[in-house]
Amino acid sequence: MIKKITITNSIYWNTLTGFCFLALMSLLRIVFVFRFTAPLGNEGSLKAAYLLGFRYDLRYVAITILFILLLSFFKPLNPFNTQRGKKIAFSIWMFFGALLILFYTTDFIHYAYVHQRLNASILSYLDNAAISLQMMWQSYPILLIIAVIALSLWLLYKLTQLTYKIALKREASGSKFNRILINVLFFFILVYSIVGKVVYSGGQYPLRWSDAYSLGSDFNANVALNPMQSFFSTLNFRKAKINKDLIKNNYAVISEYLDIPFQEQNANEYQFSRVVVPKINDTIAPKIKNVVLVICESFSAYKSSVIGNPLNATPYFNQMRKQGVYFNRAFSPAYGTARGVWATITGTPDILEGRTSSRNPLSVDQHTILADFRKYEKFYFLGGSASWANIRGVLNNIEDLHIYEQGQYQSSEIDVWGISDKNLFMEAHQKLSTNTKPFFAIIQTADNHRPYTIPEEDLKTFKKIMVSKDSLLKYGFENNDEYNAFRYTDYCFEQFIEAAKKEKYFDNTLFVFIGDHGIKGDAGNMLPKTFTEQGLTNMHIPFLFYAPKILTPKEYSLPVSQLDVLPSIASLCNISYTNTTMGKDVFNLVNKPNSNNSIFLYDDFNQQVGVLNNQYYFGYKLKNASKGIFESVLDNQKVSNDSIEKSMRILTETIYETSKYMLINNKKLNK
Repeated sequence: MIKKITITNSIYWNTLTGFCFLALMSLLRIVFVFRFTAPLGNEGSLKAAYLLGFRYDLRYVAITILFILLLSFFKPLNPFNTQRGKKIAFSIWMFFGALLILFYTTDFIHYAYVHQRLNASILSYLDNAAISLQMMWQSYPILLIIAVIALSLWLLYKLTQLTYKIALKREASGSKFNRILINVLFFFILVYSIVGKVVYSGGQYPLRWSDAYSLGSDFNANVALNPMQSFFSTLNFRKAKINKDLIKNNYAVISEYLDIPFQEQNANEYQFSRVVVPKINDTIAPKIKNVVLVICESFSAYKSSVIGNPLNATPYFNQMRKQGVYFNRAFSPAYGTARGVWATITGTPDILEGRTSSRNPLSVDQHTILADFRKYEKFYFLGGSASWANIRGVLNNIEDLHIYEQGQYQSSEIDVWGISDKNLFMEAHQKLSTNTKPFFAIIQTADNHRPYTIPEEDLKTFKKIMVSKDSLLKYGFENNDEYNAFRYTDYCFEQFIEAAKKEKYFDNTLFVFIGDHGIKGDAGNMLPKTFTEQGLTNMHIPFLFYAPKILTPKEYSLPVSQLDVLPSIASLCNISYTNTTMGKDVFNLVNKPNSNNSIFLYDDFNQQVGVLNNQYYFGYKLKNASKGIFESVLDNQKVSNDSIEKSMRILTETIYETSKYMLINNKKLNK
């Protein structure tokens, strides 16, 4: 029986010291708020920002404590057993203190200069170290700053000595079992502090930097973030080098591509912003009150029924296709769900090598055309967590967005992706059918993805079909699980649309369906050979505008992109918008005589970029740019046209470099 539980001296000292450091970090956060005035419209409560910031700070303090405690388990390294252990523990705390003081000092200077929390981009100043040091010497009281840093470190050292002496005076007693129990409990407390939340009750992801962007404003997010986290979170994103000279020299190419009037000044300022006023359409726009955009998981065109795949996995969607405006040569600019969501919302191809831009804090501030849908109430529905791929940071760019995610639904979760797509659609439908204001809702599906879960409750009405292995492989499927998951997606579309048809909002709602990406595979004779040979099936997706009471059915073969989704929706709704990135209005494109639109494609796996138009595909590997790939997308047509190949190469290079620039320079506009 344990009569008395006594905290060991090591735990007591490190906890006391840790709270002192936390108090200092909280004080610096308060100083940040008073030093940098919040923008107009952001005068609300900062309590949530302070609380979240404390949790971020606690993570770094807990890591420091955990490291010292792990060493203290070895008697020669225990700070209360040996002088060597004491020196090591003090050195660790002072190293952490030095990092803290250095990072916060640099962070305050950085924010005052560029209005961004400290990030790894500051290392670029090392490329011109002499000039950077000279600029700092002439701009800031460097000697005073060094003196303040030195004084701060000395004070932290004295504080750490004081807490050590307090702990040393304690009498720590107790049995061996007592010490083990305390150590185990404290270990779990530290792990929880580092993870930041109870994974699964608070979601399936630990505390991430993007959680700061759920606070409602960029300023609140900046208050919550701490500079060490901002710096280390961006450290892996410094590899991309932007060839600004190429962008400037080829500005005439990109301005023609984006339909921007060429001006020399715009080239010098890398200006791509243009205000687009759609042509007034009195027969369509007045009838559209609401918009529902469905981003469909792994919705590969060649696996669906829309190109005549004999396995007929999506008969209901094919029926909708015949009743809507359909683009059969639509592509995501890159493979992957996070890249697809990014492209759709921002209008920029996500061409970040190895990782996605949604994971890059440097790219989190993005203008989106959704900002011009001012009279619409905005919703985002996904069955899982918005912390997935840090997508929450991207969604934060949509003002007044209502996010519905894991933990906010009545339906039970079925797997790692949250609730089933059918329940996602039906819960979204229930919300939208009672909404009285015009709305723009985005629904992101997930079940057409491993583990291909189909809930038991739906197997009463959805019947699985078993197909022979030979037929599956011949028509693009790996196995029956994948095939039935694709069929289940179609089943979910049907449940949603048929339910919507019974409600008032259906008749004046524009439904838009777009795949988040395709799946690489052999399309056989269903598509031109180049689609398979160059992996274009990886990005070839269905793109449908469905509003049977409003739109006249039509099918187009013009190449279009995921980037074009929001400009095209705005056009149909007669909404003037500011476009700062790559997207185009597809309805304007199809009305141009002899239109031969080009779209940009990026294959991250093969590190290949290229452009595709009505007739040709051109691409090259980034590690061997001199060797190009030039093929016809029309079977049985010979390819030999040096001038077209050259122009497509220039366009590829220009879009690629411009996209890299836009990823970190497409800031939200001040409205």
